[in-house]
Amino acid sequence: MEHQAAALEVHPPPSLSQFSSSHDISNEYETPLPQALTSVNALKDRIRHHYELCSDYYYSLWGEHIHHGYFLSPTDTKEVAQIRLINLLLDISDLPAGSTVLDVGCGIGGTTRHLAKKHGCKVVGLTISGRQVEMAKALTVKEAGGQEHVDSAGFIKLGDGGVRYVELDAEKMGDYFSNEPHKATFDCVWISEAMSHLPDKELFFKNASALLKVGGKLIVADWFKAEGLTSAQMEGDIKPIEGQVSSGL
Repeated sequence: MEHQAAALEVHPPPSLSQFSSSHDISNEYETPLPQALTSVNALKDRIRHHYELCSDYYYSLWGEHIHHGYFLSPTDTKEVAQIRLINLLLDISDLPAGSTVLDVGCGIGGTTRHLAKKHGCKVVGLTISGRQVEMAKALTVKEAGGQEHVDSAGFIKLGDGGVRYVELDAEKMGDYFSNEPHKATFDCVWISEAMSHLPDKELFFKNASALLKVGGKLIVADWFKAEGLTSAQMEGDIKPIEGQVSSGL
């Protein structure tokens, strides 16, 4: 993968063994000043830098699943809700056990590992962050009991399935998996709360369609603005997210 020169220095992150609930990793970094984005590549550099910088901190806060959950009760823990969201997507999609899956924006591999271990899938996880690949591999080996059993295709065995992680700009996945030695198609393209990071969403759907086998499934979980919202809902809920609240409010 080709990398653009980063505008900000990335400090070496701590190892996984240094995490604890009382260790505030944010104190180890300076907060970068906001910078104007001059191009799509600059935006991608900022996204990459964000996850190089913050993934360890997110892990200490969120655990292995860096996505929201499906809460049914005030007593639900985030871990229960996060797994419930994955299982809800599996139930809705009726994805067969043992499927081949491309997990786009896999983070540190929480969903990737769950699909492999609990659903017997062979999963390729994509992330733009090299640090997330390092963390995902370390967590996978830990979950596998400290043993890294890698098959001929590079998958780490986990349960009845396997996982492999690739550092890749998701907008290049069409070219990457359409050519040797990486040529592959999948039973499922899975993307959870990552589409907002993709500047060209039309390209994502085009690539997903090209990489899916006949009858394959595209599984998407993300935040969407509902239709028919009232003015009060727009002002109170949507505009703050979009950063459009006027200074008088």
